[in-house]
Amino acid sequence: MTVSFHEQVAIVTGAGNGLGKSHALELARRGAKVVVNDFGGARDGTGGSSQAALDVVAMITEAGGQAIAHGANVADFEQVQDMVRLAMDTWGRVDVLINNAGILRDKSFSKMSIDDFKMVMDVHVMGSVNCTKAVWEIMREQNYGRIVMTTSSSGLYGNFGQSNYGAAKTALIGLMNTLVLEGAKNNIRVNCLAPTAGTRMTEDLLPPEIYKMLTTESVTAGALTLCHDDAPNRLILCAGVGGYSVAKIVETDGIFLPQEAQTPEEVVANFARITDSTDQKELENGAKQGEKFLQKAMAYVASQQ
Repeated sequence: MTVSFHEQVAIVTGAGNGLGKSHALELARRGAKVVVNDFGGARDGTGGSSQAALDVVAMITEAGGQAIAHGANVADFEQVQDMVRLAMDTWGRVDVLINNAGILRDKSFSKMSIDDFKMVMDVHVMGSVNCTKAVWEIMREQNYGRIVMTTSSSGLYGNFGQSNYGAAKTALIGLMNTLVLEGAKNNIRVNCLAPTAGTRMTEDLLPPEIYKMLTTESVTAGALTLCHDDAPNRLILCAGVGGYSVAKIVETDGIFLPQEAQTPEEVVANFARITDSTDQKELENGAKQGEKFLQKAMAYVASQQ
């Protein structure tokens, strides 16, 4: 099977450098018309210049593709709406959105300012919300949409000095989980990418010999897997250094305690059974947890009759 984006329109945020640039170039190479978004700021979100996005557009057009640049700050909904209007005015549809834009303001939680926490949340979470909201009705009306959220192992598992970044990246998984349910009837699929790549976000953190192995192209192969015609839905794909895996949120089967035994002492006493992973599974939605507990309660009542 060939993964193609022929005649599709894709928006990639933070596409002036690093992963976003790699995503945009490969989408264009595979036939997509690409909106190259980049605010042009530094890693901490300060500054701003459109040159990086224009350079990527030039690379795409020189290779025979179609692309336009837009310097929207994804944390500003009005700017995002203007970017989507430009895409619609130019090409009349939006098929793919890759929410890639991000910043870092790393510090231990005790030393981190509230402003630094909010700024990272605004760019990663509200930036993804703003861009998704701006294309959502378009995708609903055309009964087609592919959206990729960029999460992180820092959100899945934690990373020292990244409480703001980790919280933001976990929030995107929750956003995906609900949008999958709401977009299903209109053929909108939403997935999360957890990348490991050598970008300007990570170049100061790793030894040079390791940094060279962390190619953006290896992550882009995963990103495009999540947004083509036959893409999966509700998947957290981890990609980097040529490695690919899937992260899952699962819940143990758990136990039921009758009312007289619903005490902290009994929970502690039964902790081995509660945490037993033998029959753990992914749940389709939040209500499934309540259904499971109710079924256990009903089974207990039936056993007492």
